[in-house]
Amino acid sequence: MNISIDTNNYENIINFKKILKKDESTMINEALERYFDAENRKLLEKNLENENTMTNLDFDEFWNDVELDE
Repeated sequence: MNISIDTNNYENIINFKKILKKDESTMINEALERYFDAENRKLLEKNLENENTMTNLDFDEFWNDVELDE
């Protein structure tokens, strides 16, 4: 795996390492966990929205042409 970090993020890692007294790996893993949680939440919300648009029928549209035998 080849990862490159821009200068601003690198400086933030160095500064927060001192402030939080955490190592780089811990901070990066915590940040990635938050990132993946947020992205997963976005995907779930998008899927829910797509599902709602596909099933968003009103009463008459849903029951149109349905015949019930008595």
